[in-house]
Formats: sequence, structure tokens, C-alpha cells
Amino acid sequence: MTEAVAPLILLAAGGTGGHLFPAEALGAELMRRGLRVRLVTDDRALRYSGLFTPDMIDVVPSETVRSRSPLALARTASLLAAGVLKAYGLMRRLQPRAVIGFGGYPTLPPLVAARLAGVPSLIHDANAVMGRANKFLSRHVSAIATSLPGVLDHDPSLAARTTLTGTPMRPAILAAAGVAYAEPQAGGTLRLLVIGGSQGARVMADVVPPAIERLEPVLWPRLDLVQQVRQEDMARVRAVYDRLKIRAELQPFFSDLPARLAACHLAVSRSGAGTVAELAAIGRPSILVPLPGAIDQDQFANAGVLSRIDAAIRIVQTDFTPDRLAAEISALAAEPARLAAMAERARSAGRLDATERLADLVTRVAGL
Repeated sequence: MTEAVAPLILLAAGGTGGHLFPAEALGAELMRRGLRVRLVTDDRALRYSGLFTPDMIDVVPSETVRSRSPLALARTASLLAAGVLKAYGLMRRLQPRAVIGFGGYPTLPPLVAARLAGVPSLIHDANAVMGRANKFLSRHVSAIATSLPGVLDHDPSLAARTTLTGTPMRPAILAAAGVAYAEPQAGGTLRLLVIGGSQGARVMADVVPPAIERLEPVLWPRLDLVQQVRQEDMARVRAVYDRLKIRAELQPFFSDLPARLAACHLAVSRSGAGTVAELAAIGRPSILVPLPGAIDQDQFANAGVLSRIDAAIRIVQTDFTPDRLAAEISALAAEPARLAAMAERARSAGRLDATERLADLVTRVAGL
């Protein structure tokens, strides 16, 4: 007698951490519940070394709209069409019970193919403003999950199919969330974490060192600074901190970022959806600098979720000057109780059960 094969759930995500980490967290929970999972993505995810091993990954052609020129649009359309064709073949061969999309253009082909093949589908959006790919898919899927409240309140027809789940968190974030915030002592060490990501580290290298230099010299010995710095900026950033005798650890990438977040008194960062969700889950005060130039201003809206409850200070990039940053750090350093209150308010916005909530929704959509 053949043993029954567990139902399969396909997870579709763009090949960046912001999409892959929530997909990984959900995948681990679905596997814990006895289901099989596979990842459908673009070729960037082949460098990924988390839950999804190469034999669990299906690469499907995709493309982002990079230009409005007829030639570029035709190329994008042809790649997406090829992706839909390949993804449709996967639906026929793998017979998944549901397809879950986490945003980004690489989710378009598998989610469109799921609709064509009659497979139930769901999208998860981590931002305060829904991304363009998810916006297109939202009217064609069985259900919608969001990380933040009110994302689709402007559209009652979509809001009726929307469930607020939060952002599924990696185990390392959940572990970091168990570390209580240690309010800095008056005159004691102030642990400052500066992270920028691939599109933010340059501005941090330009603004943070001169901001530290503008602090009252009595603050310099108190600082314990950890900063993400691109290799090409390393020498100039290091030179400033060495001259000021600042304790500083500088790296292009921190593999243990959740633990670094848990250890800091204050974070200075971009406001990508994943970062904002992690700051809330762990409960840490922050100064957030949204990435400018985005069509839908998603990072500005993400930062607003924490700034509205006084858990973060949002500074648009045009106002993110050494003088402004120095003033904010000085004020916060002088008010440890305010930092602790910001940490508590950030934690109140976190959703540590997001993975279970999303997994419950997935099983309902899949009819399991």
C-alpha cells in the first residue's frame, strides 16, 4: 500500500531577503504542520542558503518594468509570458494545493499561472502601501494577507478579502524578541546600530560620521557604535571614528543582525518593510530614513507606522543632515526614559504570532 503524499504548497517570492525571509518562516511552519513546500522564484535565490535547498527551488523567468520605452516594455512582457508558461507547466506537474506570493515581479508568473490552472492563491504584502506586483494580483487571488493595518481600507472590495497577519519572522528574530530592552544608564554606554542595506549604506556613510563628530565631546566615550559600511566607504568612515576615538565595529554585512538589533539602545536605519517589522517585533527605538524616489513611497509609509506611535523618529532624506542627526541623538542620549518608552511602544506594534496566523490562513485557502 502506497503511503499518502503530503499536500504541496508553492511559495512564490522575489530573490531578496525582504521577500525570502517571510517565505522561509512560513515554509518552516507549514512543514512543521506536515505539509510539503517548494519555492518559485528568480535566479537570485539560487545564492540563498536558508530553508530552501536547491532541490526545493523552481526558477521561473521574470522581469521588472525598468523603462516605459516600447522596446523595454516588449522585452518585459515577453519574459513574463515565458514565465507564466513555465509556471503553468509547474502547476500541471506538481499539482499544488495553493500558491502563496510574497511580492516582487517574480511572483507574477506563478500567481497568474495558478489562476489559469484553477489553483487557490494568496498574496502577502509586508508594506504599508501595497507593491505594484501585488496590486495587480490582488483582484485575482483567493485571499490577501497584510503585515500592517489599514493597507486596503481605501478599497472595500479588497478589504473584505484581507486578513491582518503581520510579517512571518525568522527564528533568529523571535529569539531576539525575547531579549528585554536595557535602558541606557545616565552617563553610561549608549549602543548605536546604523544599518543601511544595499540602497542605504552610502547615505549613512555620508551623514553618520560627521553627525557623531558634531556631538558634544563628552558623548564620544559613551558611544559603542556598530555600522554597516560599504567596502568602498570603509576607509573614510573608519578615519573619522579613529580620530574621535569612538568604539566602532564596521562591516559591509552583519550575519547576526537580529542579535545586533536586540543589543542596541537605538537604531538608525532605512525603513524597508522587513526592518520595520523586526524593529517592532524586537521592540527597539529607531531613527528611520525612508529611501527616497520610490513611486509609491512605501518606506515613508512604513516609517509612519512607528513614528505615529512615537516609537521612531522619521526623517526624510533631504532633512537627514549631520546637524539634524546629531541633535536627535543628543536629545535621546539625554533622556534614557524616552528611549525605553519608544522601545515599549515599538514592541506594542509587533506581531510575534504572524507566522502561525498566516499559516492558518494558507491552510484555509488550500482547503486543508
